[in-house]
Amino acid sequence: MKERILSIDCGTQSIRGIIFDEKGQIIECEKITFEPYFSKKPGWAEQNPEVYWNALCEASKKLKAKNNEEFKNIKAVVLSTLRDTLINVDEEGNVLRPTMTWLDQRMAKKPGKLTKFEKLIFSCVGMKKTIRIISEESKALWIKENQPEIWEKTFKYLQVSGYLNYKLTNKFVDSIASQIGHLPFDYKRKEWIKKDSNFKWRMFGVEREKLPDLVEAGTFIGNISEYASKKTGLSQDVKVIAGGSDKGCETLANGCIDVKSVSLSFGTTATIQTTSKKYIEPIKFMPPYPAVISERYNPEVEIFRGYWMIKWFKKEFANKEMQEAAQMNVSAEKLLNDRLNEIPPGSEGLILQPYWGPHVKTPNAKGAIIGFGASHTRIHIYRAIIEGINFGLIEGLKDIEKKSKKKVEKIMVAGGGAQSDTICQITSDMFNLPVHRIHTYEASALGAAIIGFVSLKKYTCYDEAVKNMVHYEKKFVPNQKNAEVYNKLYEKVYKKIYPNLKGLYNNLKHIV
Repeated sequence: MKERILSIDCGTQSIRGIIFDEKGQIIECEKITFEPYFSKKPGWAEQNPEVYWNALCEASKKLKAKNNEEFKNIKAVVLSTLRDTLINVDEEGNVLRPTMTWLDQRMAKKPGKLTKFEKLIFSCVGMKKTIRIISEESKALWIKENQPEIWEKTFKYLQVSGYLNYKLTNKFVDSIASQIGHLPFDYKRKEWIKKDSNFKWRMFGVEREKLPDLVEAGTFIGNISEYASKKTGLSQDVKVIAGGSDKGCETLANGCIDVKSVSLSFGTTATIQTTSKKYIEPIKFMPPYPAVISERYNPEVEIFRGYWMIKWFKKEFANKEMQEAAQMNVSAEKLLNDRLNEIPPGSEGLILQPYWGPHVKTPNAKGAIIGFGASHTRIHIYRAIIEGINFGLIEGLKDIEKKSKKKVEKIMVAGGGAQSDTICQITSDMFNLPVHRIHTYEASALGAAIIGFVSLKKYTCYDEAVKNMVHYEKKFVPNQKNAEVYNKLYEKVYKKIYPNLKGLYNNLKHIV
């Protein structure tokens, strides 16, 4: 009898419902798009959580209508969801307010209080300011300050994964591999912080009783409820299995299961992530995330608003390509990517620092482009964006190698940018490493499917599942001449941009 997994990949701008077979091949796929957020004030980015649930139901019903025979073969549903987007619900699971997505930039005015001893310790290690910023970013603290009545009514404070698990099973249970965000989570032990006195409870402002029960990825949570069955068309016999974060599922789907390889995600947030049996912090005091493979971690470095910069570029500079793309019925990115080869490696001296959004390591940083000359065009800027994001990820690679004490031997890519052969080749040249691209663009969903088939005992372990379900459709090898140019630019120019501009960034913050 055929067994199929329904992967639900919930992102910032869409939900994909995808039926996978045990070989990692897509049987059917439905994508439901929605506006990523609405904004009542500058810097706010909110979404109605019902949008995620309604899109899930719509995708599921469309899959059933498209191929009912294969829909009947679905044995389990596994979620892969966006990170650090938390939802307030009451005891009946009703949403109490729109969720502040991970893109929301509002800050609490009063960070969690530290004891004198804690202040001394963090001051000594140079982390006092960083701890304050992370605490101010807690949306739970913001709600307590501005909407105390909402927090009072909050029964559970859930990641999107926890909310959708509840809608599917009527149980407040979530995956350990989804707990990435501003929460009192012990990343080393992969559980909620045990000691009530730990500063993280005050830092994030979330009470223990408002958090869901946690289980390992691959754990059976429950069957589809009667309510969910009516809304989705799924049988009540279908199991709901704990999944993982979108990036964690992507890393698994890329076949990155040890520190000899890294997974690059060219998404809204660009990331470099690996899988380690050891707890290692690529950036000091920034913990690795829980991997979907039990007892393993996903050390990560991110470029906030990474490939979002492509969207920004299109809006501000690429009106011509957008009009041409509409007439040709292709994406504007395809037209832009086709023109990347017109520009030589290094964009003729145009170098971009991709700090379009703050990071705890560089809280005052801004984006910067240096090296403009009369010969530069907007396509130079476009290539400089691609190269700048990669320079930032190379910096992350260096951090990962330093902490793991292992040299990375190969790169796997996923995300929108990975669809472009040109971008993949640029990446191979810049990292001076072979780049492998898997057989499907739907990496996060494939990772969820791998979790599902391991849980159903189709495969005895994740290593076996990866060998059978992950297929590399193309390999890119570095051009050594280009690699030498990029290495010189990274060592002699890129690495020195932030140290030299740091003071100017600080001045900007205090002037405007």
